[in-house]
Amino acid sequence: MNVDFVNPFLESLVNILKTMANVEVTHNTPCIKADSSAMGYISGMIGLAGEKTSGSIAITFTEEAILHIASNMLGEKMTEVNEEIADMVGEITNMVSGGGRKILSEQGYKFNMAIPTTIVGKHHTITHKTKGTIVLVPFQTPAGQFYVEICFEEEKRKLEGAYSVKSKVIYRK
Repeated sequence: MNVDFVNPFLESLVNILKTMANVEVTHNTPCIKADSSAMGYISGMIGLAGEKTSGSIAITFTEEAILHIASNMLGEKMTEVNEEIADMVGEITNMVSGGGRKILSEQGYKFNMAIPTTIVGKHHTITHKTKGTIVLVPFQTPAGQFYVEICFEEEKRKLEGAYSVKSKVIYRK
């Protein structure tokens, strides 16, 4: 995977959490992830497809981390993961994707974006739709951890048909 695809999404995420939730985060050493087990309790995932590459991004939060972030974003103490928080995770994922796509667009990469999917519950899985390497970046908040998974695969050939992520289909020309 081209590392140039990782940093724009991480920069976008750090900026969003700082400005919208007043949460400072630090990242730990990235590593390669080999399985599909989610590291957290709630995950937002979004697929991207472009002419040169396609992939997906997943942000998975521990309960402690997302309750802290949600409390700051919503201005009230959140004590349980509910539908409002699930919607917020989808929106954070959408904003991170949009911010990363903007940076990559300035470098000549264009992507179509799928609708974000949110998965809630212990022991859920995250399935990336490409066969690229999954880079896992752990983050720390004052209240707990969350993780970003980024998986891109550069196209070796022009694909026919569609790239599908859950219920959304993106057609490529």
